[in-house]
Amino acid sequence: MRLLRLVFLSVVACGLSACSGGPASRYSDSQIDRALSSAPYAAQPSLVVAREVAFARAAREDGQWTAFAEFAADDAVLHGRNGPVPAKPLLAGLSDPAEAIQWSPRTVMMSCDGRVAVSRGRYLDPEGNIGTFVTVWKRSGYDDDYRWVYDAGGDDVPQPTPEEPVENEIIATAYDYVQGLVADCPRGGESVPRPPALPEAGDARREVHLSSDGTLRWMWEHHADGSKYFRADYLTSGAWEKIVEERFAASE
Repeated sequence: MRLLRLVFLSVVACGLSACSGGPASRYSDSQIDRALSSAPYAAQPSLVVAREVAFARAAREDGQWTAFAEFAADDAVLHGRNGPVPAKPLLAGLSDPAEAIQWSPRTVMMSCDGRVAVSRGRYLDPEGNIGTFVTVWKRSGYDDDYRWVYDAGGDDVPQPTPEEPVENEIIATAYDYVQGLVADCPRGGESVPRPPALPEAGDARREVHLSSDGTLRWMWEHHADGSKYFRADYLTSGAWEKIVEERFAASE
């Protein structure tokens, strides 16, 4: 059950609304439309935010695992205690939970062409545990919906004490809470510089992905002790910069 709980805690960032059964979304469709209309480029972090809001609504109305499967790509993987596993076969065997966690993205970074995005955010589970997740979204064309292809997460170790302020409130109340980053687009005739070499993986299993336009790289590692590592870099101001880096302790 611990594995299933951790998978549940780390699943796709559902956006800026409470994910429990009662509250309605904090954003109306008109608010989302205004945010999207103000973003003039193909790579629009607001599109991923809107997709996450839709995911949250589906999770409340249709069931948590049902929504996960609906929003997953066919080749999506969940990074569990034994490494990434195909998501859809796993989700097909799960019953929707009675109570959902609350979670929200804090950073959305995108490739120049907008086809790959990485979300990083925070969650709060029904038992009061707090943690961090990372999710990779992809779409094949500009008219397609984003679907998640990778997800990992884990509880804070140690957990904040009741007296300590929690870093970032879990549910955002405005789009301004989400940091949106877009990779540089190569100008006419320019080649995209290769991303820097990665450190040796050691005893870890590793998988590295580069966006089709060459401007965003993301990778996961699964170590022999069961711990997980995720990193995402993107091209900005002519150089590569690491934006997301997370280490998750092994599941109990």
